[in-house]
Parts: sequence; structure tokens; C-alpha cells
Amino acid sequence: MEFFRYTRPFNFMGRSKIAIAISIILVLSSYALLATKGLNYGIDFAGGTIIQVKYKENAPIDKMREQLKGNPLYDGASITEFGSLQEVVIRMKTTSSSVGQDIGDVTREALQGSGDFEIRRVDIVGPKVGGELREKGVMSLLLAILGILIYVAFRFEWRFAVASVVALIHDVSISLGAIALVGIDVNLDVLAAVLTILGYSLNDTIIVFDRIREGVVETKEMELSEVINDSITRTLSRTTLTSLTTFFVVLTLFLFGGEIIHAFSFTMLVGVVVGTYSSIFVASPILLWFGFDIKSYRGKLVEKEKRELEKEKMRAQYEGGTV
Repeated sequence: MEFFRYTRPFNFMGRSKIAIAISIILVLSSYALLATKGLNYGIDFAGGTIIQVKYKENAPIDKMREQLKGNPLYDGASITEFGSLQEVVIRMKTTSSSVGQDIGDVTREALQGSGDFEIRRVDIVGPKVGGELREKGVMSLLLAILGILIYVAFRFEWRFAVASVVALIHDVSISLGAIALVGIDVNLDVLAAVLTILGYSLNDTIIVFDRIREGVVETKEMELSEVINDSITRTLSRTTLTSLTTFFVVLTLFLFGGEIIHAFSFTMLVGVVVGTYSSIFVASPILLWFGFDIKSYRGKLVEKEKRELEKEKMRAQYEGGTV
């Protein structure tokens, strides 16, 4: 199935300066949001307690706040709806100081008389554990990017590796900026989404780079921009199909998956759009700016092929007993 019939290449590189300008604005805006507004860490990374309460009728949030107001355990607690009018979550930045104290039982007792309800979930993370999870999350991102850099450098060459890593940093930066703008709680689900975005964006970039490498070898074209335009055009139908199917699946999760995966699906929505965009308008133009030389690259391939032929010849002579 093809959305775009290949007749002549689209001039993607002719619009790369406009695209890069847009990317720079989005990335700088994301950094500004991260510096001023910051990320809203959930209990996974900041520590604290979450209590999910479900009522048979609409949850009386005002009455709940009034009843919990006098208890020092709930100082600074926030009570918000959670997916429906009947469910709410109580978020506290503190944890119970007593090991033998069940915060669920304490909450059940404190809310007596507010209606017919049940405690559906209690999540508690200590501040030390939250700090460790945050550090390990950042480390996992850095290690993933480093591994990608090494893999692409071995598979292609260093210019391709740097271009792919710049595109990944671009995707993660804009995704984190969108999270900061909306104010979503950053937890392990969001970290999983960011790592998924890295894999998704890299897959798109590698496919484009593979086609560019094929174009460099198979065509006689000496202008890299023309090879890139031709290669991206040839992969456009595949990119469109993959991106749209992924986008609609994640959009369905975002709209109907419930509050519990809202943060994950929102992050993925932003990542799918930005990752597809960066494979075409960020990673590919960087090859031009780094001075990738088609003639030099073809020469290296010829030398490599000669070495392989020499090895085969030496092996054949050795097996035939002539060496």
C-alpha cells in the first residue's frame, strides 16, 4: 500500500532550514519551560503517598477536604478526580512515620460519614527510594543514548551516529517540554514512554539512513542533498503508514485507556509525532552540515571490498594447499 507514488523526489532538504529553525525554537522553549516551570515529579521519583478512593455516588471532594483538614498527616495533601466523578486520588508528599500504621485504614476512618466508598489503591514510596529511582532513570537514558551512539557508529559511520543522537536529544527535549507545559506527573510510566520514544525514533532514523547508504552506493549522483531527497521519498509511504498506525493506537489509549495510563499515552503521542519529524528534518540535514563526502565514502567501500576479496583469495589458496 502506497500513500505516495514515487515519480520524482520531494525537495525535503530545500526546506530543511525552515524545519531546523522550528526545531530550535521548540527545543529552546522546552528548556525554558524545564528551567522555569520544571517537571512535576510523581511519587515514584519524589516520594510520597497516593490513595485512590472510589465512591458509589459522585465523590464529595469539598467534604473530603474538610474532614481531612484537621489531621496533620494530610497537611498539604491534594484531592483530585481520577478518571470519573466517582473516583478521586489523595496525593501526599509525606509517608506514614509508623511502620505499623496502615494509611489506608487511617484514611478510611478519617473519611467516615462522607459517603459509601472503598479504598482501591495505596502507593507509598519513601523519599530515599524516590531519589534513587530518579537517578537510575536519568542513568538509563544516558546509557541508552551512549549505546545508540556506539551502535550507529559501527553500523554506518560517526557522522550518522552523531546525527541520530542529535535527533534523539531533540525528541526527548521536546517531549519533556510538553510534559512540563501540561504538568503531568513524571513517574516510571513516563520514563518508560521516553525510552520507547528513543527506540521508535531510532528505528525510523535507521531506516532512512539505510536507504541513504543504498542510494550513495547504487546511484551515480554526487550531490548528497539529492540522494537524501530521493531516499526519504522512497521511504515516505512506509514512514506514513508506520507513524499513523502507531499514532492512532496511542491516541486510542489516551482517549479511552483511563487515567492510569494518561501520562504514558500523552508522552507517546508527542514522541511519535516528533520522532517521525526528526528522522526526516533533523537527522538527515545534519549529514549535510557535517560534510559527508559521497566520493570519499564510495572510495572506502571499494577499499573494503578489495580487502574482502584479498581475504577470500588467501583463504582459497590456503584451503587449496598453495600457501
